[in-house]
Amino acid sequence: MLLELQDICFERDNKKILNNINLTIDLEKFIAITGPNGSGKSTLVKIIMGIEKPDSGKIIFNGKDITNLSINERANLGISFAFQQPVKFKGITVYDLLKMSAKKKITKKEACEVLSRVGLCAKEYVDREVNGSLSGGELKRIEIATVVLRGAKLTIFDEPEAGIDLWSFNNLIEVFENMRELIKGTTLIISHQERILNIADEVILLKAGKIANRGSSKDILEQELINKKCCKIRKCNS
Repeated sequence: MLLELQDICFERDNKKILNNINLTIDLEKFIAITGPNGSGKSTLVKIIMGIEKPDSGKIIFNGKDITNLSINERANLGISFAFQQPVKFKGITVYDLLKMSAKKKITKKEACEVLSRVGLCAKEYVDREVNGSLSGGELKRIEIATVVLRGAKLTIFDEPEAGIDLWSFNNLIEVFENMRELIKGTTLIISHQERILNIADEVILLKAGKIANRGSSKDILEQELINKKCCKIRKCNS
């Protein structure tokens, strides 16, 4: 087991965002977290990364209690986080960013190889500045390249489809389909997209701050469809 959340609770403005979350994540898995807006998905992964601190409960990572550790300490232990909107760095090239992410010396050839693996024409991007001239889809791919170089035990993606157009998303899906080869560890991804849910080993459904269901993408989606139909019938009969 790589990650365990024990009775995680989180409240903000007198509203319970997470309510006694108990969750285990195994090694080398591709896990998707889904659920309606406001169900606590982003808060949950931010608590895992240390961006937010739970009001109560414990977080165990690779056998170590990390509940009170900082973001940097968690990163050093092997947790990596990719935001919905990748950060732009004026004056820093893609190659510079990849070198910082690798935390070791890498050649431009090695950087180009990683860019190629995430579907970018390396020669066109390696010396480009990480700024507003890059599209949302390009920035997402560059961010994934930085994640690959970090070699984290646990990589978290918070709605990677956010802010990119359909064409970019369709191309990005290929990268996520190859995620097991790209990232030698566990991937935890928040998404509403059925195409991403379908390639996950497991899907975790959050509702109102609680884990409502967990299972295969097919089982979760079929159950949600049944629930929606039952809800419509109840409304019609009321």
